[in-house]
Amino acid sequence: MDTSTELRHSAITDFYRARSQATLKELLAHITGRSIELLSYEDVRQKLRAQGSGERTLKEIPLTAIVGSVGRYTDFTRDFLPLRDSDRDRWIQVQLATHGMTGLPPIDVYQISEAYFVIDGNHRVSVARQLGAKYIQAYVTEVYSRVEFSPDTQPDELINKSEMVNFLENTRLDELRPEMDFTVTTPGKYPLLEEHIQLHRYIMGIDQPQEPPFSQAVEDWADNIYLPVVESIRISGLLRYFPGRTETDLYLWISKYQQELENLLGFSVRPDTALGNLSTSLDTEEAGIIRRLRTKLRQLIIPKRFIAGPQAGQWRTEILAVRPIEYLFPEILVPIDGKETGWFALEQAAVIAQRENANLEGLHVVSWEEDRGNSDVLAVQEEFARRCEKMGIHGRLVVAAGDITDEICRRAVWTDLVVTTLLHPPGPQPFDRLDSGFQELVQRCPRPVLATPRQTSQLNRALLAYDGSAKADEGLYLSAYLAEQWNIPLSVVTVFKNGRIKPETLLKARMYLEESGVEARYYAMQGEIVKNILQIVESDQIDLIVTGGYGLSPMIQVVLGSTVDQLLRETTIPVLICR
Repeated sequence: MDTSTELRHSAITDFYRARSQATLKELLAHITGRSIELLSYEDVRQKLRAQGSGERTLKEIPLTAIVGSVGRYTDFTRDFLPLRDSDRDRWIQVQLATHGMTGLPPIDVYQISEAYFVIDGNHRVSVARQLGAKYIQAYVTEVYSRVEFSPDTQPDELINKSEMVNFLENTRLDELRPEMDFTVTTPGKYPLLEEHIQLHRYIMGIDQPQEPPFSQAVEDWADNIYLPVVESIRISGLLRYFPGRTETDLYLWISKYQQELENLLGFSVRPDTALGNLSTSLDTEEAGIIRRLRTKLRQLIIPKRFIAGPQAGQWRTEILAVRPIEYLFPEILVPIDGKETGWFALEQAAVIAQRENANLEGLHVVSWEEDRGNSDVLAVQEEFARRCEKMGIHGRLVVAAGDITDEICRRAVWTDLVVTTLLHPPGPQPFDRLDSGFQELVQRCPRPVLATPRQTSQLNRALLAYDGSAKADEGLYLSAYLAEQWNIPLSVVTVFKNGRIKPETLLKARMYLEESGVEARYYAMQGEIVKNILQIVESDQIDLIVTGGYGLSPMIQVVLGSTVDQLLRETTIPVLICR
């Protein structure tokens, strides 16, 4: 047998081997549902709005990056195995030509992003791949699209790519914010992003004579709505819980979760607050599961009155996990009882809101669901709106039915601070403390609580009562923030009594504040704690006391009482209780 006959027999064998492989891949594709089809260039070009440059250059291209064809995309599999027996003679002829003196001419292809589509030379690509080649000579005409397109793109992914092109053409975000990535992984999401932009445009136009230009709304949405959420996602590391998803996927998910929370709670929830709750709840480790089970069991066995609440510093951990601190209290919860004495909390919260650029979320709790629409409740809502408008602050009031402490604690987790009027401080006797709703609130509340007496303070001078405990450390952190952010003088007092607090306790506070760049007056005193605190309040003209929360367990607290309780009974200025 001469050489040419051997080469022909070899080419025939190679062709039928390739056909067998193609048949097997078709069967596997039917079972797995994963497409093995070549992509149609025209279909891809239309979906991606691709446009040719007209330039044609000769270069080597990787065979694995050729994913489609202009006219013969039904004749080969995705890796160019032949699907038709009728192609046998042409395929064999091409393989025989690889052994000739002149070899094969370069193929012609279109290039879109990282992928190539054959204009002329489909059989040459098929033979080259069957012979184990890695690269092939090609005349390449580049075709440009607004979106990236890789050789791994599947046919069903083109729907998503097409939606992305429409989104970018409508918004021009790839030009306006080229450094941002708006990739999503499932179809139907880009129209949602456009809805977000249109809603933001509507909101921007509420206080303007006319609706702003769409391009202005696009940029403002990207900078002030989308980007802060994405930065929070990065800070929290939330993406690690969702392999294969993108930051934009999570932005849309968090936005939906935020809307569901707002519908449930009746007031606005910041995206980073919703994200913080998600981040802390996604604890799949065995220790986290056991901890949650213990919490559930404890709630079943121990009355709510004796549950100690979250650990010291948990609220701050949740905040720092998802956002850089510009303002510490952007959302303030204010329980409103509707009585004249109850409005002091709203007035005090307004002072903080003006300093913190905050929203006020009012909460009025009634005993029964049917009471929510009565005339007294409507009067409270109207008065709340009137007072907020008069003070020039943004606030809204939600009405809930149930137990007042339960409702405050349930909703506080979506805010940053609770401000409440101090009408009935815990009494001096165990029975009084057992009956005190305020003490239970401080024990259970997941956020700091500002207790304000029946007068409004401008919060111009702060005093930290510091004993070195974990909750006092939270007070130390807050005091440093207030002194620096609000630019107010700070005093720090440590009272030594019965040897329980050591001299170096005050030094610890001083070192922290000095490292934070905060100047303060320091007092080391002995004797009665509350008496010394109130003495400094008078001498330094203090109008805000910062202290840690209860240090003992709730059961012991009821029996023995607390310095915090005594301070609340005797103070005439607001007390910020930290946990």
